[in-house]
Amino acid sequence: MDRKDISFDEFDEIENPSSEENDFDQIVDSAISRRGLLGGVFAFGSCAALCSTFAPNLALAATDRFAFEAIATNSLDAITVPEGYIAEVLVRWGDPLWSDSPQFDHATRGTAASQARTFGDNIDGMEVLAHGNKSLLVVNNEYTNRSIIWGNRADGKSENDDDILKGKMAHGLSVVEITQQDGKWNVVQDSPYNRRITPDSEMEITGPAAGHDLLKTSADPSGTKSLGTWNNCGNGSTPWGTYLACEENFNGYFSAADEDHKVSAELKRYGVSSKDWGYGWAQIDERFDVSKHPNEPNRAGYVVEIDPRDPNSIPKKRTALGRFKHENAELVVNSDGRIVVYLGDDERGEFLYRYVSNGIYAPGAETDSLLEDGILSVAKFHDNGAGEWLELTPETTGMADMAEICIHTRIAASKVGATTMDRPEWVSANPHYPEIYCALTNNKNRGIKPNAGGDQTPIGGPNPREANKYGQIVRWRPNGGDHTDKGFVWDLYLLAGNPTVHSGDKAGSKNITPDNMFNSPDGLNFDSTGILWIQTDGNYSNEKDFEGQGNNQMLAGDPVTGEVRRFLVGPKQCEVTGLTWSTDRRTMFVGIQHPGERGDSHWPEGGDAVPRSAVIAVRREDGGLVG
Repeated sequence: MDRKDISFDEFDEIENPSSEENDFDQIVDSAISRRGLLGGVFAFGSCAALCSTFAPNLALAATDRFAFEAIATNSLDAITVPEGYIAEVLVRWGDPLWSDSPQFDHATRGTAASQARTFGDNIDGMEVLAHGNKSLLVVNNEYTNRSIIWGNRADGKSENDDDILKGKMAHGLSVVEITQQDGKWNVVQDSPYNRRITPDSEMEITGPAAGHDLLKTSADPSGTKSLGTWNNCGNGSTPWGTYLACEENFNGYFSAADEDHKVSAELKRYGVSSKDWGYGWAQIDERFDVSKHPNEPNRAGYVVEIDPRDPNSIPKKRTALGRFKHENAELVVNSDGRIVVYLGDDERGEFLYRYVSNGIYAPGAETDSLLEDGILSVAKFHDNGAGEWLELTPETTGMADMAEICIHTRIAASKVGATTMDRPEWVSANPHYPEIYCALTNNKNRGIKPNAGGDQTPIGGPNPREANKYGQIVRWRPNGGDHTDKGFVWDLYLLAGNPTVHSGDKAGSKNITPDNMFNSPDGLNFDSTGILWIQTDGNYSNEKDFEGQGNNQMLAGDPVTGEVRRFLVGPKQCEVTGLTWSTDRRTMFVGIQHPGERGDSHWPEGGDAVPRSAVIAVRREDGGLVG
């Protein structure tokens, strides 16, 4: 199979295969019976104390909190939203951010120079941040589809250095000022806040790992200055007005000119090999050649803090939040003022993390240390519905120091025996109650193969299905409502599935029906009313196990009742990902990534147009609040 036709995870498995053996003796009998697990949505525990903490939710149970009627699945090459709503394209891959930049050229897909001054490709996490009376939209440009960006070439592959650089410049982030006129949102061209942050932008490395020998290179002997950010997946935001971009599949951009080069065991743990995914960056930028610069991959895989209000600011890689394939960074201000960040590592059998600052957040006070100095922990889930956060320290891991832990975080988590998860994707915190949700999107290796580090992936706890095709959403509540407490209780909000094809565990939980079924929950985001929005990145074949599920979609879930309704269906072969709101909450911005990734879409322009990733603006016809 051509490399362009397989997923990032599939490529990593080909390059770094794991053992087929799994120690099933490590699987323990669940304290929650299988019948209880599949019978429906769980309640958090059964004791009176736990039930009483959820009492405020129960008062809302009889209220329909959805402001729309559910829509059906489809396989159209279009955006579908409920009656009474309007969806319009705000900005697309290749749209100029400055008036002297050219419009997108469907014939050539542009050049490296034009791409550097236009909106990036394949959007993911995003946020609208207020700056005075201005609205600044910050968007991750995760990656680019090579067969599309190089679709003007006969074989869909790069033909020269400019092609490679064009693909490189499509990565990173786009910061744009947006404004609404006569109800329609537009990009403000030539705004002083418009900015492209690319794989060549200057970065500062901060926190425990800054200056460590593993981060030093010939170009940066200090180990504190790096270039660029790429493959940014989900995001987060801070109460002091900055944006958190999360580096995910950074490994697939490194290669070795020396075909006999063997990467270290530590790099292999992160999927780095002598082959890249076909982007060819090492051909034009030597730092991506691991045979010459073996430390360079250690400088990627972090949460990057960006201040969109200052276009001259230097983004900061926050190593204290760990190095792994970051999905998003959900930040919560705890009741005592400490900053808590929940983080997922999006790979089969990887882990769920928590960071707690040592310092206290106070508006107007210094904030730089809050994401540099703290305690990093990893989650351990027990089958009885309890869980704990295991601190990653030199004492608990046997590793040399916090710098090594923050560089080799996966290895540290393996050493303390954390729970291997079904690809932890977005984490989102309920704005009204101290409870947190995480999408576990799928895991074909559950109960069959260990993870890349050799950790077993037993069936049980929050990962109850072998060879999990559909995914689930786990939720937990910290003990005493304190996000810094080491203990928590957990349950499953839902098990995705297909009740029209299967019975039993593959049908999903009770709140999954033929009218709302889906697979592979990915993006999660709570709105201000406490409704959980669920975005999918799964199988859109609409056949066999996925018959009737149509294109990827976005749904709304009520955590109180467990009800789930479908709100939006995306165009062909897309992922629906990234969600934010205008400051007045009357517009919802939604990301549509990789439409036509296998050649079967012309969205959003139709006809014979090149498919283009885009941000859409969704609003109500009556001008009411959206979320």
